[in-house]
Amino acid sequence: MTSSSLPLSGKRALVTGGSRGIGAAIARRLAADGADVAITYEKSADVAEALAEEIRASGRKAAAIQADAGAVAGAQAAIDGAVAALGGLDILVNNAGIARMGDFADQPLQEIEAQLNVNVRGVMLTTQAALNHIPEGGRIITIGSNVGEKVPFGGITVYSATKSALESFTRSLARELGPRHVTVNLVRPGPVDTDMNPADGPMAASVLGFLALDRYGRPEEIAGAVAYLAGPEAGFITGTGIVIDGGANA
Repeated sequence: MTSSSLPLSGKRALVTGGSRGIGAAIARRLAADGADVAITYEKSADVAEALAEEIRASGRKAAAIQADAGAVAGAQAAIDGAVAALGGLDILVNNAGIARMGDFADQPLQEIEAQLNVNVRGVMLTTQAALNHIPEGGRIITIGSNVGEKVPFGGITVYSATKSALESFTRSLARELGPRHVTVNLVRPGPVDTDMNPADGPMAASVLGFLALDRYGRPEEIAGAVAYLAGPEAGFITGTGIVIDGGANA
């Protein structure tokens, strides 16, 4: 397949929190489908730059941008850096997110605020900044969670609340941007095998008990859904999304 015939040829994408795990898989997949890709990172500069260099080696433009997803200035820095590096922005993937587990009654304010700042405020401010650049027909895709719809166990009250907030944000923004033919969607992963949530980790046995399939998901499976929503075949999908959770919410 030639470069010009790839589904995302000529598109420019930003993946927040894209240096590792699901974000890195998304960045690689968008680049493989023809897009130039910028990623943001907070601390892992060497890891982020290595991924950017990998994407450049495939023939795409790439940039690694330092931006704190939980800081107000981080949202504008991410968008400004992506636009400067890529020459514009067609696709925004709000991937950056954090989870702090524990009983809500004992959860420190610092942990509550951190999750709200990264998972909700950061998504909203980054999206708002991106809207100054995303053209007609653009794509906004946010990584939510299956626990934004159903919560199968305790200890994730704040995290699940932040992911639930993204549900209504997505639906409402889709209404606003419909006249511009900009689609707004969620991808809702369940347990995915990453260094932050390994399939052989201490919670794996109990988590598998909630799934219809007896395994964790792979980052590449989440990336495939994002690539579909970013591509031309998903132009009539907006205000909704895809649940990829091994049947946890079935």
